[in-house]
Amino acid sequence: MPKLKTHSASKKRFRVTATGKIKRGQAWRNHRLVSKSRKAKKHHRLGAYVSAAQEATIKKLIPYK
Repeated sequence: MPKLKTHSASKKRFRVTATGKIKRGQAWRNHRLVSKSRKAKKHHRLGAYVSAAQEATIKKLIPYK
């Protein structure tokens, strides 16, 4: 079977956990933080997991992670 190309943007944004779930960063944490509440900024520090509907698509993009 031939080698597969890894999607460069996806390999920077996603990590595969030991159980096989795909972890992603939270959005809304880059700029204009003055107008966001402390609670919102704190919750967006945490990671999140990709939904089950998108998991198969992202696994194709990062085959060797």
